[in-house]
Order: sequence, then structure tokens, then C-alpha cells
Amino acid sequence: MIRKITTIGCMLLIAAVSFNCSDDDNDMKMETEAVFVLEDQMGRPAVNTVFVASEDKDTFNMTIPSEQAAAFASKFKTNLEALSPAFTQSTDMNALGQDATAFTNLLATDVLNVSLDGKTTFYDGVAENTLSGRALADDVITVELLLIFGGEDFSENPTLSDDNVSANDKDFSTSFPYLASPW
Repeated sequence: MIRKITTIGCMLLIAAVSFNCSDDDNDMKMETEAVFVLEDQMGRPAVNTVFVASEDKDTFNMTIPSEQAAAFASKFKTNLEALSPAFTQSTDMNALGQDATAFTNLLATDVLNVSLDGKTTFYDGVAENTLSGRALADDVITVELLLIFGGEDFSENPTLSDDNVSANDKDFSTSFPYLASPW
């Protein structure tokens, strides 16, 4: 009990002395204005890593998501068409039925979508569920590779369309926070 009281006392003491003071020691006030700077965005890490050119990284990461497609979709499209043999013709589409323009407009907005009224998954084989969130067990990299290289039915470029990692190293927990136990 004494240890618990001592711990609480230390926490209160730290909180009490953690205020920022003005130059006048008699005029103690808490700092209420904070400055936040957007440093990095990784809603879809593989997309940011692959499609954003090195010279554009800082600009992309400081652009708010609602403005990213307008600013970067054409660059993403150029990169997609250069990378993927599944998008060599203007009529080529991925398994979502998206041509290069539609797909890169989706990718250029670097957010992780969440379905509030449907299944939450990165991809479960049903096009309507694709990119509706992200479950822990979702094989995100393979899905991204399939959508980039797999063509209309995931049959194109099989060597480029799978990361060949089929499961997590350890089983996920069945209770919150659901992550696998540490090694």
C-alpha cells in the first residue's frame, strides 16, 4: 500500500512540476498552444514507399490527404505503368475493375479507409470489401502486389503478385489488444 501511495505521489509531483513557466517565476501558467507538424504519412506504407519518388517524399508527407490525389495521382500513374506489366494498355484493369487512372487516384490518397457498416478488411476476395479497413491477419503486402501486378483476375505476373508470407509468426490473441504475445 505504501509503495502504491509513493508511486501516486511521485506521479502527482511530476505532473505539478511539468508546467512550462513564463520568464517571470511569479506568473506560473500552463502552456496551452502547441505546434504540430506533419512529418510522415503511412496509411498504406508500401504505396508510399513504392510510388512516391525520393524527391517528393517531404512534400507528399506534408500534403493533407484530401489534396494528395490532385497533387500526386499523375506521378503515381506514371510509376504504376512503368512498374507493372498488368497496366501496359489503356484498357487494362486490376481485379477491382479499376484502370490505371482510377487505381492511382485511389492510391494517391494515403489514408486507411474504415467501413463503419460493413466488413473491415484490406481484401477478402470480395471487391466491395476491398480497402474497407485492415484486420490484423490481412496480408496487406500480397493484396497490394496483386492489385498492382495481378491484372483483372490476379493471374498475370504470378511471380510479382505474392510476397510468399502466408501467416503471422505467432497466432493472434483472442482478447484485446489481439496482438501476438511477445517473443
